[in-house]
This record gives sequence, structure tokens and C-alpha cells, in this order.
Amino acid sequence: MRQVGRLPGAVTVRDDAAGVAASAADWIVEVAGAAIAEGGRFRIALAGGSTPRTLYQVLAAAPHRERMDWRSWEVFFGDERACPPDDPASNCRMAREALLDLVSIRPELIHRMEAERADLNAAAAKYSSILASTCPAASPGSAPRLDCVLLGLGENGHTASLFPGDPALQVRDRWAVRSRADYAPFDRITVTYPVLNAAAHVAFLVTGAAKGEALRGVVDGRVPAAGVRPPDGELRWFLDAAAAGSR
Repeated sequence: MRQVGRLPGAVTVRDDAAGVAASAADWIVEVAGAAIAEGGRFRIALAGGSTPRTLYQVLAAAPHRERMDWRSWEVFFGDERACPPDDPASNCRMAREALLDLVSIRPELIHRMEAERADLNAAAAKYSSILASTCPAASPGSAPRLDCVLLGLGENGHTASLFPGDPALQVRDRWAVRSRADYAPFDRITVTYPVLNAAAHVAFLVTGAAKGEALRGVVDGRVPAAGVRPPDGELRWFLDAAAAGSR
């Protein structure tokens, strides 16, 4: 682990995407074990994308699969596209195929975003209520605290489905809201900054030289991902050499 440039938090650089996934998986084993030992539950929000998929596949395989108390996991999602859960674009479908259907997480502890609903505002409000009712909060009215949030980084600097210029970036009093991407599928549901910044541990998974400009935007504070700064939690970056070198 080392600091790279001026990215906030601790930065781990590995040779390639497989190395990023392996390091992140080791970290999750530690974070999950500590959360379960302290409170009997590990509450994690999953991300979509190809780099998280690789991580999920590592977690679902030996040796990490055997190192995890899956029955103590409670799973949430950082965002979802407005599509049915069996659609190829669905983050939930990807997570199920790569991880959730392959391990013994209790089905009732997997909370997907119902983004296929016609009323996305209502679906987002329901998810906000789920987060508030299942995750502890530091004080009444404050954001629910997840043990771990996994995030990707788009080339435009978005994370979860918090896109440049979207009104969701300004929300402080709700935990999940409707948002709109700048590429298809456009309509989304996303958790908000208060949830991301209330988490005990947050990890960005970033691979590829194409992410260099977005990483510079984080350093300069000009992209949505720069707004993720948990004041009472750990912030980690897992980068491959191409992404780190492109900065």
C-alpha cells in the first residue's frame, strides 16, 4: 500500500486487473471479518462494471470463498439501471452471476434496487427506507452507515450513478434517489453522497489508462467521485499500473 500523487486515502497499485481484484478481495476478507466480529453482520454495497465483476469472481472462488462467513453478509447496491433484474445491463444480474448465486448469502439479506418500476422516484424512496431501516445511523436522521461500499470510476468521473451536473449530486436528505446518466441506459437509481460518506470503508476499483483524466479530476476536485470523502471511515483506491501511470 502506498500513496500515489494526491488521491485522497490509501492507494494500492497492482500490475493488472487480476491483481487489483486479488488485493481488493484480501481487503474485503479483513473488513468483513472485523465487522462480523464486532456486530455479527457485514453490510456491503456492491458496484457494477467489469472491474467489480472480476473481484466478485475472485471472492466466489477458492481460497477467498472459504475464508468468508457468507451467512453474515447483508448485500445492498450502490446503483442500478432502469431495467428488469434479468436484463444484461442490470447490476443485480451481474452480481448474482459472478457472486451472489455462488455463495451462501441468505436471500432475504440481498436488497436489490427495483429499478424496473415505472415510478423510479418511488423505487428510490423505497430503497432509501430499506437502507434506513436495516443499517445503523450515528444519530437520528443521519445517513445509514454501511460497513463497506465498493465503487467504480467512469471516464467522466462519475461514481455509482452520480453523474456530472445531475441534481442527485445536491441531495443531502435522502439516501437513494433517481438519477440520469449521460449514456444509455440513461435512467438510474443511485445512493447519495451522505450514504457513501457515512460508510466505514469505501473502496474505488479503477483499471485502464482511459481512467487517467477521471483520476486527475478526483485530485482536482472537479468530478463527482471527488465528493466521496468519508470523514469517519477508510477510503481506499485499488488501481492497476495502467490507471496509476496515466495520472
